Amino acid sequence: MNNFQNTEYLSAEGFARLKAELENLKTAKRKEIAGRLEYAKGLGDLSENSEYHEAKEAQLENERRVAEVEDLLARSILMSASPAKENITIGSTVIVAKAGSADEMRFLLVGSEEADPAKSKISYESPLGRALLGRKKGEEIKVLAPKGEVKYNILDII
Repeated sequence: MNNFQNTEYLSAEGFARLKAELENLKTAKRKEIAGRLEYAKGLGDLSENSEYHEAKEAQLENERRVAEVEDLLARSILMSASPAKENITIGSTVIVAKAGSADEMRFLLVGSEEADPAKSKISYESPLGRALLGRKKGEEIKVLAPKGEVKYNILDII
């Protein structure tokens, strides 16, 4: 696998959010689960102790997420706060309109970890994101969508 596919692009805010989540998982969450385990052990027979089994499951899930976040942070590259304005890059805010429409849409191109279509943050790995990467203001792009091909005009790169 090449490094580009292993790389996770994050904004400074996304990186800080993941660092804070990791710190919480390693401290407060581990302590809370340890308390649950101790309580459950005090209830006696562990073979039929549902509190114990639930706490062990929570511990496994917490450790899985710790490993996942550590991996994401290790593979991450911070996106530039001021991306290039000539060509669309990860971190660019792009204003587009569907061909033949005056309705403008604004998207921020981000890594997959921060993608949130409801907040107009699209992954550079999405069909629209892939079509936008490297393009310039004034170009028309084609995106293959479930209902067929959609054409967009790139109106501006912010």
